[in-house]
Amino acid sequence: MSVACSPAPVVLFDLDGTLIDSEPIWGAANASLVRSRRAEITEALLGNLSGLDSTLAMQYIHEYYGWVDYDIDGDVAFVQQQVHQAYTRGVHWLPGARGILAAVRAAGFRTGLVTSTYRELVDIVLAEVSAETFDVVVCGDDGHAPKPDPAPYLGAMAELGVPAASCVAVEDSGRGVASARAAGCLVLNVTSSTRSDLAHAWARSLAEVDVDNFRRFLEAAPVRV
Repeated sequence: MSVACSPAPVVLFDLDGTLIDSEPIWGAANASLVRSRRAEITEALLGNLSGLDSTLAMQYIHEYYGWVDYDIDGDVAFVQQQVHQAYTRGVHWLPGARGILAAVRAAGFRTGLVTSTYRELVDIVLAEVSAETFDVVVCGDDGHAPKPDPAPYLGAMAELGVPAASCVAVEDSGRGVASARAAGCLVLNVTSSTRSDLAHAWARSLAEVDVDNFRRFLEAAPVRV
């Protein structure tokens, strides 16, 4: 008689602002573009870009400044190049990020990366970790509808062949939390600023999180919507 086995638990990580401290890099790149057109970028505008993929972020910037004579794709390429140059000089991992990645792998968890960042930039970051760090990598230019749509997380789970009930998503932004929650994942919101009410749990930093937190999280199985 065969016995059905529960799938191995899965932790799906966001990248920017969750694992790496890249928000200042993106902010500087966008500010460089804006200032080249004799305008100033605001903290409020930068905050509204959090969690958006590059194209949607640029559309937002164009609408904000009323730009109608500039090419969005060209501006995306400009910002991407700025970020690419910064990444090649070195990536700053957030406190606890590399440690928790190693710990969940050592504990037998499967892992995924679900990010709005485009693959060319993600590959620079992944070059700094073992090839076995992630079982699946979903990027912003993979053809899925962008966060906060659930499509990126649904795509990752489909590729892994796992149900949402076995997955914890780790996100810093409200858009990312909404995406993971809509996909049916349990969601840990790691942020030192405004917490998302859609998350199931919160932490100020990944340095505060360990493998047992994920185990207890899945065992408690909060009601999902």
